[in-house]
Order: sequence, then structure tokens, then C-alpha cells
Amino acid sequence: MTKKFSKDHEWVQMQGDHVMVGITDYAQSSLGDIVFVELPESNREIKAGEACAVVESVKAASDIYAPISGKVIESNDTIVDNPALVNSNPEGDAWFFTMTVADPAEVDALMDEAAYKAYIETL
Repeated sequence: MTKKFSKDHEWVQMQGDHVMVGITDYAQSSLGDIVFVELPESNREIKAGEACAVVESVKAASDIYAPISGKVIESNDTIVDNPALVNSNPEGDAWFFTMTVADPAEVDALMDEAAYKAYIETL
């Protein structure tokens, strides 16, 4: 399954009729050692660009923005219990939540991996 990326450094990966959402390696590296994660509740409706989760590191707190619109299905309690997992495996086991896809065009509008890598080189 290929990932798509937002300019806010979130990734989405299609999982059948829904997506898995997390933050990129670039994001976790910029944040530093993550010490706290707050995730959205199941069934919460979120719009693309809306703040829906919080990550706190030793440096700062940062909002996580929904890369697409939809409804939260499940949050990953593992990273709430072990926030450091976000630093060690941000694009794998440390996914944040799964959600429905309100508009597939929003997924299509996200960057592919090559475009995202080119984007972060400009930062």
C-alpha cells in the first residue's frame, strides 16, 4: 500500500475503504523526543486541515491536522501508552488513527512519496 503525504507532515495509507493516519519521520525528527500523545475519539467527524490530535515533545506541543475529511474509526492506544514509539517507528506501528474517507479526491490531492521528499528539501 502506498502512502500519501500532506504539507503538514501527516501521512495516509489506504486500508480498504478507510485510511490509516500518522506523522512522518520528518515530523517526529523535527519534534524531538515525544513524551505525550492525545488522539481523537472514535466517531469524531473531522474536516481536512482541522486540528485533531496533539503531540508533545521535550521541545514543544504541536497540533496534528487531519489530512482528509472523514470520521475517526479507531485510535492507536499503543502510542498513548508509549509515546516514544512515534520517534522509533512513525510510519509504521506508531500510526495515530484510522478514519473513513468522506471524499476520495482529498486523498488523490495529497503528495506521493517523491513529491513529499522534494517538498521537505525546500524547508
